[in-house]
Amino acid sequence: MFIATAAERTRHIRLGTGVVSLPYHNPFMLADRMVQLDYQTRGRAMFGVGPGSLVHDAKKIGIDPADQRRMMNESLDVLVELFRGDSVTRKTDWFDLHDACLQLPPYTRPRMEMAVAAARSPAGALAAGRHGLGMLSIGGTSDDAMVHHRKNWGLYEETARANSHVPDRSCWRLVTLMHVAETREQARENVRYGLDKFCDYFRDVATFPIVPGDIGDRYQWMVESGSACIGTPDDAIAYIERLLEGSGGFGVIMELAQNWADWPQTKRHYELMARYVHPHFQASREWRSESYVYARDHHDEFTGQSSAAVQAEIDRLAAKRKSAE
Repeated sequence: MFIATAAERTRHIRLGTGVVSLPYHNPFMLADRMVQLDYQTRGRAMFGVGPGSLVHDAKKIGIDPADQRRMMNESLDVLVELFRGDSVTRKTDWFDLHDACLQLPPYTRPRMEMAVAAARSPAGALAAGRHGLGMLSIGGTSDDAMVHHRKNWGLYEETARANSHVPDRSCWRLVTLMHVAETREQARENVRYGLDKFCDYFRDVATFPIVPGDIGDRYQWMVESGSACIGTPDDAIAYIERLLEGSGGFGVIMELAQNWADWPQTKRHYELMARYVHPHFQASREWRSESYVYARDHHDEFTGQSSAAVQAEIDRLAAKRKSAE
């Protein structure tokens, strides 16, 4: 519903689920809804999936957390077949499909872009590789977390090749945490607004804490451990380059939205990222910069040629007048 609403108010931005917990939905009904969204967005919708990470969510609807990854795989098999145009008859302990097939083919051919969440468990990497889908790495970007992400990517590559798919690092998404300001001091001051509450949530509610419980200065720990970037745009560039090097390369960096800073400073963060950080990695300013440098380095030569051309016209006019006298 959120994506459908946002699609009405936008024209170009792509909008993805991040992520749909597959065990919580009948796969046939979910496929039907996602194809509808694919049409409503004219192909701007992306489909991120996962097993569901919050145990209390699963418990509330009678799902054993031990079954969630199996259920994700069972659902994903059906979704891929339905998007392919197959008719599916399959029965499990949680859904029963009889000649299930979609009424409309996906708007995006052969199907909308899909990615499977992968954290500490290898289940997401294996599922993504088996179907040749993108991989969405969550669970932090500390040095220890990056070790897990690299291992998962290795599993992804191995599984993809075994299923006749070509691994593509451009389809690997990495989720991280950032907040930037004009100075490091300002960034640290900004996150006093909500950093502790954010860490409390992941300690008290989420499956895995982001910051260990015995840490006093959470800001310092997150920066020093590499779990987050809290600093300037230059710090963000260096941070992302470290992640690129540590991972071996990925296609997309994704910021986990949070309320570390108040709304004005959060908007300022996004503005600074768009103005200074994104262009660095998208190479959107390189040609202009090269053109500027070339013009600067040849300035004396070019101004001399321009002055000579102007003087030649002046001399030509003077000569013409003289000959007419």
